[in-house]
Amino acid sequence: MPRYKATIAYDGTDFYGWQVQPNKRTVQAEMELVVNKMAKNPTEHIRVQGSGRTDARVHAKGQVAHFDLPFDIPVEAVRKGLSTMLPYDIGIKKVEKVSEDFHAQYSAHDKTYFYRFSTTEFIDPFKRNYTGHWHRRLKPELMQQAIGDYVGEHDWLSFVASGFQQKTTVRTVYSAKMWLKPEEDEIWFEFSGNGFLYNQIRIMVGVLLEIGNGVRPVDDIQRLFAVKDRQQAQFTAPAQGLYLMDVKY
Repeated sequence: MPRYKATIAYDGTDFYGWQVQPNKRTVQAEMELVVNKMAKNPTEHIRVQGSGRTDARVHAKGQVAHFDLPFDIPVEAVRKGLSTMLPYDIGIKKVEKVSEDFHAQYSAHDKTYFYRFSTTEFIDPFKRNYTGHWHRRLKPELMQQAIGDYVGEHDWLSFVASGFQQKTTVRTVYSAKMWLKPEEDEIWFEFSGNGFLYNQIRIMVGVLLEIGNGVRPVDDIQRLFAVKDRQQAQFTAPAQGLYLMDVKY
């Protein structure tokens, strides 16, 4: 059976995340519905495997998934077919044929996430589903000073929500960047690494916001690595400001 790799964008607003859940609308469920329809609804259900889960209301511009079809179809026909059948809040950017040993999750070695939040008290109704909001006074220079502490291999136990299923909480962050966007009244973050834990990015952003607000000292990230205690980093930035941007193989 030929294996296909799809690069997917979606607006997470009306989804309960990527992963299939009973009686809930998810991106994976929508993908599997149309992939199986394209395959003429075979006896054995075709599973669409994503590079990882995104939570409810989290968006993606570069999610990657793979699936096997029971017959050979040109990649552009697959892309157009999926795009035609999928709802408007899911888009297929690219489809490629890959070897049978390619795995969207286990073959990945680098993921990039983007987070944007508004710094004004006014919540723009046209941005509310796509931007986190934090209108408390911030000192961005403190956040900029602290963000570099995220880079490197660390045990992220203080930065993972309860319910995580991974065997280890050790991950490597390759880069952590921050931009001020005064014309948008926003601050932007970008994080790249070899993998991220459940809610890790949103907790990382939450810690930076608390540093910028003076709730935490500027060197508190190192202390959180040492204590390995999720209770000491409880604030999680809102889901709607987070985007999965890219997965590299």
